[in-house]
Amino acid sequence: MVWAIALKRFEPPSGGRGDTPIATATPAEPPAAEDAERRTSPFSFGLFQREQRSLFGEILDWMLTPLLLLWPLSLALTWIVAQGIANKPFDRALEFNLQALSQLVVVQDGEPVFALDRQGRDLLRADDTDLVYYQVVNGRGEHISGEVDLPPPPLDVEPEANRVRLRDDVMRGDAVRVAYTWLDRPDPLRPVLMQVAETTGRRSTLANEIIKGVMVPQFVILPLAVLLVWLALVRGIRPLSDLEQRIRARRPDDLRPIEELDIPQEVAPLVSSINDLLARLKVSLSTQRRFLADAAHQLKTPLAGLRMQAELAQREADPAGLRASLQQIARSAVRANHTVSQLLALARAETTGRALPSEPVDLARLVSGVVRDSVPRALEHGVDLGVEGVEQVPPEMLIMGNPVLLQEMVRNLVDNAVAYSGSGGVVTARVLIDRFGGVQVVQVEDNGPGIPHAEHSLVLQPFYRALGTDVDGSGLGLAIVQEIAQQHGATVHMEDARPDKQRPGLRVSVRFVPPPPPEPAE
Repeated sequence: MVWAIALKRFEPPSGGRGDTPIATATPAEPPAAEDAERRTSPFSFGLFQREQRSLFGEILDWMLTPLLLLWPLSLALTWIVAQGIANKPFDRALEFNLQALSQLVVVQDGEPVFALDRQGRDLLRADDTDLVYYQVVNGRGEHISGEVDLPPPPLDVEPEANRVRLRDDVMRGDAVRVAYTWLDRPDPLRPVLMQVAETTGRRSTLANEIIKGVMVPQFVILPLAVLLVWLALVRGIRPLSDLEQRIRARRPDDLRPIEELDIPQEVAPLVSSINDLLARLKVSLSTQRRFLADAAHQLKTPLAGLRMQAELAQREADPAGLRASLQQIARSAVRANHTVSQLLALARAETTGRALPSEPVDLARLVSGVVRDSVPRALEHGVDLGVEGVEQVPPEMLIMGNPVLLQEMVRNLVDNAVAYSGSGGVVTARVLIDRFGGVQVVQVEDNGPGIPHAEHSLVLQPFYRALGTDVDGSGLGLAIVQEIAQQHGATVHMEDARPDKQRPGLRVSVRFVPPPPPEPAE
């Protein structure tokens, strides 16, 4: 069998949970002490060492091992078949000699007599290889003619007149083949035993010749079969080598799917999985690049304002002017901090929403908690903030989701409503439940200026802000809501809260639909 020993140590990928590499980098060398410990470890090349298995060698093992194991079995079976083939003609000749000699047994004065003539002596004449023996015994067990020491038939064999039987026995230390029968003359009740034995030299010679004729070609065919199997495997795994070369020839930034036209059917699922990984990696890298670009763009303005206000404060001699500059710096810092927080929330929703663990979530309790935490900010803006709807969702209707992201989604809805309602505004958050269909809806409505219908789809995009508003913001709140809703299979819908009013307000609804029940197993 072919055994492959892999001496290269397996290195697990670096980075913690949630790390997404942007570019491939050379791994850092381990410290000298750690490297020395690895070299001196008793398990470095022992049973616990991870080995690289060769697919080619493993297939070759599974194909050649049965062949090599079946070859000795084929030898044994060939020997058995050859013995049977060699015995048949000699057994027929031995039976013919027995029947011919049986005709020489005659009855004289009521007693059996063996009258051996010239023809009988020719039958008993031995050749250069084998010896022939015979024996005649009357019904009383008295020896009439032939060899006295020829072994008798087995005791469990019932005498049956004129039926020829065959057996293997030993005569004077030599293996013999014996043909025997009982003659029903002169008295059927006391038959005469007639035996003819022949040594097995010619039989063994013929069996050996048959084996040589069969096995010698196998000594030529077996190496040829091994060579053909090896060539077939080399040809069979060539597409894998071609696929490896195609992947190695790619540039590090080439994330296009691998072509699946010229690959074997057995490798198609692996290539499909790699393509899926490349697609997800491309989305992840695109998200990171967009996040970096958006963060740089959004932070550029507040940082420039901070720098300008700081320079103005340094030149300000009036304490009142200095205080005003410091207040402007504080507002710019708060705006920058809010922008960074929303950028991080959007990045977390886009890149790690599927990786975060899910658990049953009570939307009613979650919305109530967010509203309770947002009351101080609403009071600061002079907004009446409240919550309506059910106090608790039934246990059988809890949705599966990530509570951190869902809380971030509701908080952005409430913050947007509070910011755009202005002083004297009213903001209401509620949870509606369809107990028959299992649909749950989170709604947040306000009495602010609202959003024109033509801009409903635009405000869900990052950094887009509705025109005609003087509220400070980064345009990320509803984009975060849209992204988190998509992560949980929900849909976002916007409409006027009071269509007949001058200030129509805005009602944002996030609709959660339960997944379809699994199909029954057949």
